[in-house]
Amino acid sequence: MESVQQTISRVSQELGCSPTSLSVAEHLDRHDELRLLRQEFLVPKISDLPLSDLSLVDGSEDCVYFAGNSLGLQPKNTRKYIDEELEKWAKIGVHGHLKGSRPWAWAEDTLEELMAKIVGAKPEEVALMNGLTVNLHLLMLSFYKPTPKRYKILLEERAFPSDHYAVESQIGLRGLDVTDSMLVVAPRQGEDTIRTEDLAALIEREGDSIALVMLSGVQYYTGQLFDMEAITRAGHAKGCLVGFDCAHAVGNAELKLHDWDVDFACWCSYKYVNSGAGGLAGAYIHEKHAHSVKPTLTGWWGHDLKTRFLMNNEMDLQPGVNGFRLSNQPILLVCPLQASLEIFNRTSMKALRRKSVLLTGYLEHLIKHYYSKDPSEPSRPWVHIITPSDPEQRGCQLSLCFSCPIRAVFQELEKRGVACDMREPDVLRVAPVPLYNSFTDVHRFMSALGSALNARH
Repeated sequence: MESVQQTISRVSQELGCSPTSLSVAEHLDRHDELRLLRQEFLVPKISDLPLSDLSLVDGSEDCVYFAGNSLGLQPKNTRKYIDEELEKWAKIGVHGHLKGSRPWAWAEDTLEELMAKIVGAKPEEVALMNGLTVNLHLLMLSFYKPTPKRYKILLEERAFPSDHYAVESQIGLRGLDVTDSMLVVAPRQGEDTIRTEDLAALIEREGDSIALVMLSGVQYYTGQLFDMEAITRAGHAKGCLVGFDCAHAVGNAELKLHDWDVDFACWCSYKYVNSGAGGLAGAYIHEKHAHSVKPTLTGWWGHDLKTRFLMNNEMDLQPGVNGFRLSNQPILLVCPLQASLEIFNRTSMKALRRKSVLLTGYLEHLIKHYYSKDPSEPSRPWVHIITPSDPEQRGCQLSLCFSCPIRAVFQELEKRGVACDMREPDVLRVAPVPLYNSFTDVHRFMSALGSALNARH
């Protein structure tokens, strides 16, 4: 298979232009089999962005939206589906629970097969419910069962704060000491990301005391895609249960949660799955635990649908992850998720991943071309990419560190109609999303970055 560098070189030779030419980006867009999916999303105009400076850019253009790792774009059908449910509520009231194209009493059930395809699971292993941290707590309540000898939870250094707090809370609920029970793995001195072999070695060394390995799928700060299959295998070899927060991996990386034998996972859906801020989250439990791992907290929606409305207060618990449901799902959150999952269903994660490798690789190529550190030009700004260069160890996000103050660069990018995000202390996260971003977007970003760096002076 042709590498990203080989593709860029070949295209530039065919066109008779520089590898950094806009013509290369336009050629790659013309030959992108997924390019029409962009039409299914609403891309903000530069003029609508609150911090854009129209003296610097053409406000009628689409913005360069590289913030899908924080909030995905709105699918066009979102408004239509929400309006349908508001109209149904207005016209038939309570009868909407059982009537219409998405009866409120089980509307999310019809989407679980679509979500299962994205995470590489069986439909019965996936539930759409609650928010991410709620689901993480519900799952850890049942999967984290410390004993006097096996009581630690392993997580990565600089885990997302919500995960860190959840782990601390779960340890505290068991009356254990966090400093002794929370085992943190960090990169080697002078490195930015965690080596898989170091994770495996730590699990081998400490595994007899580890009850739960609880890591990210994609590390939110560095953009590192963990080798979930290898980590799960290493954990199971030492008798540990293994779970993942896949918030930055779902809809971004090609996941095979069932085949990898992952015990449980959870995720939000408003990043790469484009369900809107605070959208309906997801949870997964491997089928092997369907009858052995029970929810610690139960609610009416965990009761089997066939007998749920008998109202006899005799729990008929659904097996597996569906038994972890607590309440009926907000229909207005189901609608945008449906709109997005239908777009995913028009392609495959394999096809999206194929484009993503080239799209992010093209961005990496241009950054290195223009902004690699050059000792002969010490005053020239440079960019250090802390995300792994190996496509197998990253999704679409690149995390960039600069030789100059990052906040000024970020603000100048915003003025030029670029949407990305800054994370303290010193990283700019840039995520070209294959569902709706183009190679021309990448080229425009590089132009804006050059202007932003020049504007610092």
